[in-house]
Amino acid sequence: MTTPENYTVIGAGHGGKAMAAHLALMGFKVTLYNRTFEHVQALKKRGGIELESSDAGVRGFGKLDLVTSDMAEALQNAQMVMAVLPSSAHTDIAKAAAPHLKDGQIIVLHPGRTCGAIEFCKVLRDQGCQADVTVAEAETFIYASRSDGPAQARIFRIKDAVPLAALPATRTQQVLDAIHPAYPQFIDGINVLHTGLNNMGAIFHPALTLLNAGWIEATHGDYQFYIDGVTPSVARVLEVLDRERVTVASALGLRARTAMEWLKMAYNTVGEDLREAIQNQPGYYGIKAPSTLNHRYIFEDVPMSLVPIASLGQHYGVSVRGMDSIIRLGCIVHRTDYWRRGRTVDKLGIADLSVSELTRYVNEGVIE
Repeated sequence: MTTPENYTVIGAGHGGKAMAAHLALMGFKVTLYNRTFEHVQALKKRGGIELESSDAGVRGFGKLDLVTSDMAEALQNAQMVMAVLPSSAHTDIAKAAAPHLKDGQIIVLHPGRTCGAIEFCKVLRDQGCQADVTVAEAETFIYASRSDGPAQARIFRIKDAVPLAALPATRTQQVLDAIHPAYPQFIDGINVLHTGLNNMGAIFHPALTLLNAGWIEATHGDYQFYIDGVTPSVARVLEVLDRERVTVASALGLRARTAMEWLKMAYNTVGEDLREAIQNQPGYYGIKAPSTLNHRYIFEDVPMSLVPIASLGQHYGVSVRGMDSIIRLGCIVHRTDYWRRGRTVDKLGIADLSVSELTRYVNEGVIE
């Protein structure tokens, strides 16, 4: 396929603005879509985004071709569609996009969390979308970034390597070829079960937040989230959750990275156990806790990360009592039913598939 020149970034939050500005500065034509126009009014007026960065090669004014809250307009000329928003919004975005998608377009979820691409494709099918589009997901978000103002963004770091997988996996190379002129950092993520089950935020974020709920509410997050929050008892819970995640992957025929392996790979950090490895990670020092329990570490990571892993575990015969405990704590604290709202195998449309059928679906796109 020809190298895509037209990118549409969906979502104008911290990540979406950083990505839109960076793509524009790299010379691509960029459309930025946000559901609420008031949120991007200043951007439209200015005609772009002022990008600052710790990386000297990425700074300046990123001129945008179009800023819109009209999905049809946003997708009109798009070749690559970058969805950069909380995974809890993926269903709404898929519904809004379905009538306007065209053959050959590529949609990448940044990131998919767990089963994001499976959910997105299911919604497109349910909406009667006939377009031959490719949906892919990144294992994590490529930037550490934040929005500094209505038309400003800042990039702290760009990750060196981010696994990416398409649904089906037979299309992953096509997506990598298309995205590499802009982002050579993306590598083959094997398939969307791999990217989804290597979701480290599912293990760290909800449990660390909920098990330190009293401290968060008393101090409004004025303590070091990973350094002070990972006490020996909390670390034992994290280790159980991690073991359950790796066992769910194993039941599906996958070899997932353990949290210890991930810390070694991402930060070259080691230790006798998980707590020591976290304490040995210099990048965790200074990171404050969330200031409130009304935070995406619960309202996004529980239904979109923990629930699908636990649901896969329950469905395919793995004990996930630790995960279920954290999910239920989240339900109680937020007075909501995250099992009902989350990505379960029923909601994802994969409840009738055996392990081999599920594997065939993610690898080849065939549902029998």
